[in-house]
Amino acid sequence: MPEAPLPAIRVLPSWHLGRAAARGRALVAEALAAEGMKMWHHVVLSAVRDLAPVAQADLGRSVGLDPKDLVGVLNDLQSAGLVVRAPDPKDRRKNAVSLTDGGDRLLTRCEEAARRANDELLAPLSTSERDQFMGLLIRISGTDG
Repeated sequence: MPEAPLPAIRVLPSWHLGRAAARGRALVAEALAAEGMKMWHHVVLSAVRDLAPVAQADLGRSVGLDPKDLVGVLNDLQSAGLVVRAPDPKDRRKNAVSLTDGGDRLLTRCEEAARRANDELLAPLSTSERDQFMGLLIRISGTDG
């Protein structure tokens, strides 16, 4: 049987991290799709819940989404009755975004779906290995968790 292609690449940690990340994204995207959601919609809903009421520009900066892309996501979420945009109480010239009750309920279901997808991703690991793996990922990613 011939050797697998790319032997010099397949020994790199970045190769395996990329493959694991792609698998994780696919599992979460599939779980969210079952709720009628896309990844960015879930991210924005979660940020709105955590920051609301939040100015649209601040929301975009907090999630790292280009303003024009954020407008599209917010339009989708507002059309679905999941968020509302109203004058910002801190600055009436700006719009502030908040979750509706329906948005909050959907976000709760999406968070559970994402947790189940991540459990599937990490199923080969024991609980202690998962804890260790998360600690190592946080260290090498330069994030604080």
